[in-house]
Amino acid sequence: MQVFVDAVGQVLRVVDGYVWGPVMVALLVGTGVFLTIRLKFLPWRNLGYALHMVFGKESRKKSANGDISPFSALMTALAATIGTGNIVGVATAMVSGGPGALVWMWISALFGLTTKYSECMLAVKYREKNEKGEMCGGPMYTMKNAFKRHKKFGLVLGTLFAVFALLASFGVGNITQANSISTAFENTFGVPTWVVGLIITVLAFIILMGGIKSISRVSSVLVPVMAVFYVAAGIACIFINIQNVPAGLAEIVHMAFSPTAVSGGIAGTIVASMMDAVKYGSARGVFSNEAGLGSAAITAAAATTTRPAKQGYINMTGTFFDTLVVCSITGLVIASSGILGMTDANGDLVTGSNLTIVAFRNAFAKIGGAAFGQLGAYIVTISIALFAFSTIIGWEYHGEKALEFLIPKQGACIAYRVIFALVSFIGATTTLQIVWDFSDIANALMAIPNLISLLLLSGVIAKEVFDFQEDTLTPGRLARKAARLRKRS
Repeated sequence: MQVFVDAVGQVLRVVDGYVWGPVMVALLVGTGVFLTIRLKFLPWRNLGYALHMVFGKESRKKSANGDISPFSALMTALAATIGTGNIVGVATAMVSGGPGALVWMWISALFGLTTKYSECMLAVKYREKNEKGEMCGGPMYTMKNAFKRHKKFGLVLGTLFAVFALLASFGVGNITQANSISTAFENTFGVPTWVVGLIITVLAFIILMGGIKSISRVSSVLVPVMAVFYVAAGIACIFINIQNVPAGLAEIVHMAFSPTAVSGGIAGTIVASMMDAVKYGSARGVFSNEAGLGSAAITAAAATTTRPAKQGYINMTGTFFDTLVVCSITGLVIASSGILGMTDANGDLVTGSNLTIVAFRNAFAKIGGAAFGQLGAYIVTISIALFAFSTIIGWEYHGEKALEFLIPKQGACIAYRVIFALVSFIGATTTLQIVWDFSDIANALMAIPNLISLLLLSGVIAKEVFDFQEDTLTPGRLARKAARLRKRS
């Protein structure tokens, strides 16, 4: 039996490496490039407007059809998006691809802004109401309702997406996250995994049984708090190593575009080429912000909004916050620490969460000794726990809506919530590599029908963004400009 399990596991790892290989990353980033050009770079040009909407009072009001405020929809999407990859994945990418991977992470995120805008806008445009009057939306509903001349084709695409999203919710959205929390607390604080698993299960059950409104309330508090907590600590580390930052940034840029393998200087001792940086940086950017996977669009569809384009812009900022802010902080802390390429007692490269922990610990130790340095390790551990738990509750909603698309019965959704909470205990106490690999494959396969729909509906996307620009954004800017001129005169 064990031989069979090992064989299946080996096959899944091969398939996982292929579906998350260069072709998939190229398709995800390439779709973003195509849409950015098709939309005349308007998502980039309107990033300031999008950020203003996020921090404005309007985004916190429920003023139209929908279940939760636009801000809550963004926070719930970010809850699922900001996860352990922002800490662990960035470190791994910089070890494998060198410090230059950070640049390509930024580049993939820039094009991911447009992809995220497009899928979230479409989700609002083509959403439906269920029997309880709640909004149901996401790529599966977009595919079902947008292809009116080819309904069977759209339904097949939507069904495939929903199946893959449902499977992924248990793996990348639950088991792996719960395992990361329990492992981190066991290694740092010595807390048994079953204790951590029990706490996760109870908390998840309490939150999830309240549905999207309960999830959004928790996310609206948890996501900003955990992000500010981690970013503030990271900025402190960067300032402690400020003398290394200019040289570190120079090495990051140099290694991002070096055609031959080179070794980092102050940024570390990793030897990597431009191709390594492109491969691992782009992949990490895509994995982190999930632009093109369609997951965030499911939550965007629940927002109270008058215009699909408006919510598209608000949810687009998720990519900005996730990759261009949180991932960048992790990368700059590591790059300014000079520890890339260090080895452990066994002679193996330090990577993943351990690398980030060492970077934080060394920085804090410079101002308060070893005891204060341990505070840095605690910060990373707590951040991993918060990031991972937010991913669990955010992904539950994604999986639930995928299940509702397949089985439109409220009883099925209630059962899913209970099972989902219980599965987190299994994830916290057991390492199931086969389950991890299988769910990771499903996560990648979500992107295929989503990307097909985005490309086929690019004309619809373009019309929405241009119409919103013409009848809302441009007149608003002209009015504000005229008001400023009147004030000056």
